[in-house]
Amino acid sequence: MSYDLVIRGGTLVTATGRYAADIAIDGEQIAAIVAPGTPLEASRVIDATGRHVLPGAIDVHSHHREPGFTHKEDIVTATSACAAGGVTTSFAMPNVAPPPNTVERLDAMIDLYNQRAIVDWNINAAGTVPDQIAEMSTRGICAFKVFMVVDSGRDYPHMPGIGVHDHGKLLEIFEAIAPTGLALMVHPHDQELMTHIEQGFWAKGERDAQAYAKAYSAMDGIIWDTAAALLLRLQQSTGTRLHLLHTQTVGVLQQIRAAKAAGQPVTAELNPWAVFLGNDWSNIVRWGPYALSYYVPEKNTEPLWEALADGTIDLISTDHAPHTREEKEPGWTDCWKAHTGTPSTQFYVPMFLDAALAGRLTLERVVDLIATAPAEAFGLARKGRLEVGADADIAIVNLDAEMEIRDDIVIGKIGWTPYAGKRVRGVVETTLVRGGIVYADGRVVGNPGWGRQARPDGAWKAAGTVAPASAG
Repeated sequence: MSYDLVIRGGTLVTATGRYAADIAIDGEQIAAIVAPGTPLEASRVIDATGRHVLPGAIDVHSHHREPGFTHKEDIVTATSACAAGGVTTSFAMPNVAPPPNTVERLDAMIDLYNQRAIVDWNINAAGTVPDQIAEMSTRGICAFKVFMVVDSGRDYPHMPGIGVHDHGKLLEIFEAIAPTGLALMVHPHDQELMTHIEQGFWAKGERDAQAYAKAYSAMDGIIWDTAAALLLRLQQSTGTRLHLLHTQTVGVLQQIRAAKAAGQPVTAELNPWAVFLGNDWSNIVRWGPYALSYYVPEKNTEPLWEALADGTIDLISTDHAPHTREEKEPGWTDCWKAHTGTPSTQFYVPMFLDAALAGRLTLERVVDLIATAPAEAFGLARKGRLEVGADADIAIVNLDAEMEIRDDIVIGKIGWTPYAGKRVRGVVETTLVRGGIVYADGRVVGNPGWGRQARPDGAWKAAGTVAPASAG
């Protein structure tokens, strides 16, 4: 038979190994994986000689900013950056206006993505209106999201409609989500402790970026550790699947290990800023508000890498959070008035490939963390793997090539990256979404509307590895 596309000469990398093989794609799926050089007829051939072929990354935590904040980013620019970075599926976060916390609002947001997304997508609906949860769960979403934070001195990025820190209301939300079988993603944060801590800094007249960094990391990460303890206890009581965001302290790692050992259905993610940016005080001094997200004191760095390697942390997602320079600049003197969060969608895959080449993780473990484990954790049975029958979501990368991350290559509206000047080995050369080429030769070539909702189509299971497809 003749296939639509054949990728020849590459080294396939899965969560459990790597091997030379050719891939045949028919329509939107992988139709065959065969020994190198096996005769295959195809309408189009990609020569991947000397390249590594990976399953496309699945980013379950990204802020696309549409609707409501499209001066920062929009669906087209966000998913274009995904395509350039080897990301084939991206989950949008709900801090948009209006937030998708009702069926009507969620349906409207789904309509926008159907028209505008270049890569596949899903939406993490805001689970803040309990009587809307059951119906929203029928819309093909993979998870709900709640922020345990209310911003002080600003109304974004954690605006009304998405945040809950009242423990009784959180319990009600856990109880409402449990019957749906979907996961609840939570941004852990102890608001009462944070209010006390930040007021101490303000009383001393300390409000700049360094004060903000110290406040959020105060007392060895107390606001993170206490919030995680509450969430894990709520999970234990309700049975709701819990996905912990922003894993960054040794204390949270210890709690996750204990919960998993007890058999709790808990997954956790790490964001790039925790090991490449906010974990170096000199970056906070140099970049100020542009480095925040959060300060992760250096003592946490090695434990975080160890947790990525040993499975305590299940997956990597970006927390991609673009803001304009004008929204960042106030942070030099008053970071409580700046919009915090850092962009990373376009560059996180190359940064972790570089980390693998430096020996931080195996290449197979990186593939697991960015692709296979997210698919397993959120029930995307046809994604995150190189197997016959899987969606042909593929990133072809050159591990011998180096690139310098620069502001002028940023795809998006803000025109800056906190990783500017960083050199990495591992360059994404071609990205395919369901067999369609969306990025090649340094250009985004996918069209808005090509992206499709990645609906959960498999049972959730603890993040882990899958056997590689056989070459033959």
